[in-house]
Amino acid sequence: MNAFIGQSSGRLLVDLGAIARNWSGLDRISANCLTGAVVKANGYGCGMLPVSLALSRAGAQFFFVATLDEGLALRAALPDIHIFVLNGLYPGTAKLHAEQRLMPMLGSLSMLDEWLALSVKMGDALPAGLHFDTGMNRTGFRLQDATIVRNKMNNSGYRPQVIISHLCCADVPGHEKNGTQRALFQSLLAQFPDIPASLANSAGTLGGRENHFQMVRPGIALYGGRAIQGRPNPMSHVVTLEMPILQIRDARAGETVGYGATVTLNRDSRLAVVGMGYADGYLRSLSSSNGRPGGHVAIGGRIVPILGRVSMDSIVVDITELGAAVPEPGELVEIFGPHIPIDDVADWAGTISYEILTSLGGRYRTIYRDESGQTYEG
Repeated sequence: MNAFIGQSSGRLLVDLGAIARNWSGLDRISANCLTGAVVKANGYGCGMLPVSLALSRAGAQFFFVATLDEGLALRAALPDIHIFVLNGLYPGTAKLHAEQRLMPMLGSLSMLDEWLALSVKMGDALPAGLHFDTGMNRTGFRLQDATIVRNKMNNSGYRPQVIISHLCCADVPGHEKNGTQRALFQSLLAQFPDIPASLANSAGTLGGRENHFQMVRPGIALYGGRAIQGRPNPMSHVVTLEMPILQIRDARAGETVGYGATVTLNRDSRLAVVGMGYADGYLRSLSSSNGRPGGHVAIGGRIVPILGRVSMDSIVVDITELGAAVPEPGELVEIFGPHIPIDDVADWAGTISYEILTSLGGRYRTIYRDESGQTYEG
């Protein structure tokens, strides 16, 4: 049997109602503080603007993006929300941030100097945040810079909106690094009294109230991803990706499948070629060989394995066990969704759901389901 059909369109289904429910659930967990929403990287691949509009309707007022461009796009869509730019202040952009009411997370003395100079020039304490590194060695002021930062602020009469840091190991709540970072953060806050503080991402929010301070800023949990290792994921499912079958074919025992001939069939098999590859964000690490299992997909709710290497535009799956329930070319296969949790895909690939979501390509339609259950194409 060798039926072929040209590639039809796959689809990415994003449940905005589930995102809103996830935010509301996290807001209940962090009941004694503010709950922000991280929408950087195009809303973790789900569409920053539709996601942000749904979150705003759910009650979110504080949003976190990574870049100035993201902040500008979000401001155009939501003129009244509070927007923090996590990457801080790129040199020479202070005025644009201020004009668009974007609050950069200042994390170096040069950023602070540029922001304070503009504040003095405009005669206004322009709102921004301070980012301190408590052990990540990524971005942010060093702790030993605290006295210099405080003196510069005192001399100018400046007061930031928030002070943040970032936990390295929040996804492992018992890790000793969490306690060390909390202690360092609390000692830092003693030098900046009465300024709101934020330490917790999704894992920090779910990991314990000791991480919450005055604001939490969940990201991956909003999109249904697992935030804490080794615990059941309490978040609602958000994203389903379905891609089309290109061809159904029969193969004989002893034949090989895919590049590198990494799989040799040990039985006569029925195969389905699916129009999904690493050009679409399906990671090559989901490949399989005779010595190593790879990823799985679902057809008609039944789980079937990938055979061989993930190619640029396609994968091959073994549908022999489906028996007489042979799918047709053009039928959509669940890459992840209700039967294939995105965290399982991440585990098979040796990565995290963040990478799976933000690696998605664009060779499919994106369909949104809003809070009322209505669908529309993005």
